[in-house]
Amino acid sequence: MCCMIPVPFRYITTPIYYVNDRPHLGHLYTSVAGDILARFYKLLGHRVKFVTGTDEHGAKVDQAARQQGLLPQEYVDVMAKAFQDLIQVAHVQTDDFIRTTEQRHHRAATALWNRLEQTGAIYLDHYAGWYAIRDEAYYDESELADGPNGKIAPTGAPVEWVQEPCYFFRLSQFQQPLLDYYRDHPEAIGPDSRYNEVISFLNSGLRDLAVSRSKMTWGIGIPGSDHVMYVWVDALTNYLTALGYPDSDGPEFQEHWKESIHLIGKDILRFHAVYWPALLMAAGLMPPKRLFAHGWWMSEGQKMSKSLGNVIDPFALIDQYGVDRVRYFLFRHVRFGQDGDFSKALFQQRCNHELADGLGNLVHRVLSFIQNRLDSVMPVWSGGAVADSEYACLHRGADVIREWASEQSSGWIHHIEEQNIYAYLESVYSGITKGNVYMAELAPWALFKLARSGDMAAEQAMRHGLCALVIFLRDVAIALWPVIPATAQSIWTQLGLPGAIQDLTGGGVESGHVTDGGSERSGQVSNIENGATAKLDAGFFSCLGADLLIDCIGQPTPLFSKDV
Repeated sequence: MCCMIPVPFRYITTPIYYVNDRPHLGHLYTSVAGDILARFYKLLGHRVKFVTGTDEHGAKVDQAARQQGLLPQEYVDVMAKAFQDLIQVAHVQTDDFIRTTEQRHHRAATALWNRLEQTGAIYLDHYAGWYAIRDEAYYDESELADGPNGKIAPTGAPVEWVQEPCYFFRLSQFQQPLLDYYRDHPEAIGPDSRYNEVISFLNSGLRDLAVSRSKMTWGIGIPGSDHVMYVWVDALTNYLTALGYPDSDGPEFQEHWKESIHLIGKDILRFHAVYWPALLMAAGLMPPKRLFAHGWWMSEGQKMSKSLGNVIDPFALIDQYGVDRVRYFLFRHVRFGQDGDFSKALFQQRCNHELADGLGNLVHRVLSFIQNRLDSVMPVWSGGAVADSEYACLHRGADVIREWASEQSSGWIHHIEEQNIYAYLESVYSGITKGNVYMAELAPWALFKLARSGDMAAEQAMRHGLCALVIFLRDVAIALWPVIPATAQSIWTQLGLPGAIQDLTGGGVESGHVTDGGSERSGQVSNIENGATAKLDAGFFSCLGADLLIDCIGQPTPLFSKDV
């Protein structure tokens, strides 16, 4: 039985994706990032709610629907399914999928608007200024540049001059409260470069924000008015909708909101780091705990654009290379938070070297040897060797490999807490490299020949080392499951372990506390000593209870080929 500790809650969100066009690589990137964090925290035994969805209102959507001869609702129904299909194809496990055309969201957005009116944060006036339909954003004259066909926004989007009656949010009143909040909570925005960007923007001063449109009908209507909500006020509210707002006193809201992590692209940083926390403050709610803005992906060194014909279709990418290769490359190739460049050559190089030659080769060599030389019977862990044994160095190496996950586990938690998925994978792959080195040092094929000639010490060293490598591979499978779940499960199954790795995320939680989630299947798994292979503070490996060792391995099968 593990120590009884309180179970933390986690609320992980992606932005809801705008449905004016098909899903692209950026949508896949953010969704998989959220899935990696959610899976990791679930392995820790945390109560996780992971949410994504679609943003279905606004002028861009209305225009796209008209261009296809569809009513807006007909259009968004088709497009929402494309995004739902993507998360399934990408093996992204969400706990909720929000659509802003749903009634529950209309209730939440209307409730937030009413609350803002009650606090005096909203007033009616007249707007005259620049608006970019592509960005669904208002821009100040000073932010614009001259384009080939007129003025353009910093994003390159064309802008148009808009004049209409409009409700305004008193954003200017929140300049100092936001600066004070971020001064006291510097961890609220990551990475550090984005934090500095937000502080610089706040120091430049804030103007009241137009939060309604009177010349558009496709949106959430404002009570007692012919206006509809500004699409960003509508969209941002989705983070509250998923927790049952306006019931902010309910257990789901109370437990999860204070542990919220918003994952976004850097292009929507201002909306999330300035407008959103100000709206929440005005409504009497706390800002999200953490906001992490990642970079953009280029294609072969160029910015992706339809005109260049280099936009990467995430469905085609997964279909061509396989979902786990894609998931692995996106987070192993570039640090989460920086811009990345997708190159087919680099993709093949990384996946062939690390997944096929590194991980796949190690799994195949270990399990094939056990199958072919030991009739698939897994040797029992025999403890340490006599100090003066000629094979003592191999025994010591086995101990190191066996304890690898325990040594790394606290660092893994730190990396994930900072959304540093790259460093997490760097640590895991470093371990795989050490596993391959130890397999070469162990040279079980040579020890096997010596054992057959009567060298019992050689046999003990061989079995000790192989057993350590199997434990190591089990822990590698668990560590990789958040990133490449299908591959991790394949390793688990080939090791002959029962059930699914995902089973480790549920059975170990009782009455709000982590308990011993170890399992045993007669004839397949043996618990042979009193300590866990590795102990992570919140139960990552200790949820297994005692060491799980197999009596018989499964059928070794190749994990990755090089024909990508």
